[in-house]
Amino acid sequence: MIKSPSQLILGIDPGLATTGYGLVLKERNKLAHIAFGCILTPAKQNFIERLETIHNELEKIIKKYQPQAVAVEALFFCKNVKTALDVSQARGVILLTAIENKLPLYEFTPLEIKQAVTGYGRAEKKQIQKMVKIILDLKEIPEPDDAADALAIAICGANSQKLYRKI
Repeated sequence: MIKSPSQLILGIDPGLATTGYGLVLKERNKLAHIAFGCILTPAKQNFIERLETIHNELEKIIKKYQPQAVAVEALFFCKNVKTALDVSQARGVILLTAIENKLPLYEFTPLEIKQAVTGYGRAEKKQIQKMVKIILDLKEIPEPDDAADALAIAICGANSQKLYRKI
C-alpha cells in the first residue's frame, strides 16, 4: 500500500487490438488526470508482435510517468472464447511488464470499478464516462472508450486503497 500524500496510479483496460491506459494523481482527497490514451496493435500484425507492441509501449508509459501502482481490470466472462484467450494473453503481458518494473499490481472487477466511479455496480458505459469527466474535472468525456475505461480503473484504484487485492 502506498503511504505518501500523493500517488500516481496507472489504470489499464486490457485488450489485444486496443489497450487503454489512464494515469490519475491522487493528492490528499483530490484526483487529477495526468494522461490517457490507447496502445493500438494492427490486426495485420502477427499475434506475438502485437503482444510485444503492448509490452514495449507500456514500458515507455511506465518509464515516462513512473506510476507508483498499476490497477488492471480483472477478466470477466466472455461469450467469444477466442477473444477471451487473446485478451487474457495481452493481460498476462501487461501484468509481467508491471512486475518487471517492480510496481504493485491490483485488480478490480468491472462491478467494483462501476461501483467506485458511479456508486452503482450496474452502471451503463455512458454513466461511467460522464462520472470520469466530472471526477477528473475534464472538459470532455475522454475518448476512445478504452482510455475512459482505463481512467475509471485508475480512479477505482486511487479511491480503493484499503480494498486493494494484490495479484
